[in-house]
Amino acid sequence: MLGLYMFLFSLLLLFVGIPVAFAFGFASLVFAYLFADVGISILALVPFRIYGIMQNFTLIAVPLFIFMGLVLQKSKIAEAMLESIGELFGSFRGGLAISVVIVGGILGATTGIVGASVVMMSLISLPVMIKYGYSKQLASGVITASGTLGQIVPPSVILIILGDVLNISVGDLFKSALIPSLMLIGAYILYIIIISYTNPNIAPAIETKSSKSEIFKKAILALIPPFILIFAVLGSIFFGIASPTEASAIGAFGAIILMIINKTFSIETIKYSAIESVKLTSMIFMILIGATAFSLVFYEIGGTDFVEELFKNDLGDKTTFILISMALIFILGFFIDFIEISFIIVPILAPIAQSFGIDLTWFAIIIALNLQASFLSPPFGFALFFLKGSVGKLVTTMEIYRGVIPFIIIQIIVLAIVVMFPKIIM
Repeated sequence: MLGLYMFLFSLLLLFVGIPVAFAFGFASLVFAYLFADVGISILALVPFRIYGIMQNFTLIAVPLFIFMGLVLQKSKIAEAMLESIGELFGSFRGGLAISVVIVGGILGATTGIVGASVVMMSLISLPVMIKYGYSKQLASGVITASGTLGQIVPPSVILIILGDVLNISVGDLFKSALIPSLMLIGAYILYIIIISYTNPNIAPAIETKSSKSEIFKKAILALIPPFILIFAVLGSIFFGIASPTEASAIGAFGAIILMIINKTFSIETIKYSAIESVKLTSMIFMILIGATAFSLVFYEIGGTDFVEELFKNDLGDKTTFILISMALIFILGFFIDFIEISFIIVPILAPIAQSFGIDLTWFAIIIALNLQASFLSPPFGFALFFLKGSVGKLVTTMEIYRGVIPFIIIQIIVLAIVVMFPKIIM
């Protein structure tokens, strides 16, 4: 039970406002000091674990993919995609919303940064959608749901982290995530089509002055650069030419080349992207260090044994384990970020999953889908705050909450399908 108390103590520290890395690090310090069976000397092993993290080749991909996404965000390539695809589909009911979903999927495959995607699409798309008579609820739901596609669409940062934590191939995770991500994008588009034709006033068609051929040409020219980059990154992984880490370097270099081609290259953009990449990566690694100390003490006080005993003997059922673990991750996703869940919760659940004979690649994919749903869920979903913070009074908080609920339901349905039919991703 000490492991449970330690975990609850860490959550209490989070609720009073202590940063995640320090909350879990401090909890490990307190429990190591209080219990003589463990002893403070156990923390002498932490530097060795940190050194092991520093030598981890897979995690080099994290800052490089972040850098790639930030360069693309600042190079106006995403804006051009939103505008051209919006024109392409705008003449259909729900066309603008469909274009946001498509661009969200492409941004997920090129940036993988949820906050940046949601904020960018909010600032560009939301005013336009409202101007042409779209329901504020639908517009808000589409933007937040599409912006979080970076959680599951490869090359997702969370898949890299889960691959490292679970000690499985990141390349296999990218391949396995491809079909669920396409299912999710398809389900979003299908919902938009159904609701648009059921209620024409919620997402009306818009008229454009340009000819269809001009619009089509503009859309193709806007889509070619990001698709080349996506193919270079994912294609090099899927065809066995490069590892995910090597592919991330290709992506970072490719993003700079696209910026030059797009005539938006500047030293200031490179400097901004590099500094922000360092900041985000430093935050991730600080959390990883705190999680390392936490897991070390948690293991020593018998927390892992307690959880395994609970699931294997008291509950004793693989289905129950999956349901409870998914519910736990979903609820924790309201309060803490996917990084903390990946580094702290997943290592506790992984040995139990293995003992039940659960394939860890499949387990990682359903975790990623679950975390994406928690990003959207009221009242604490991070994507909802990103949207509200970027557009201010343009939409109300309740309009955002009501708009996102259908997309959460879609997310849960896709998650349930993947759980029930694991061969989809295997």
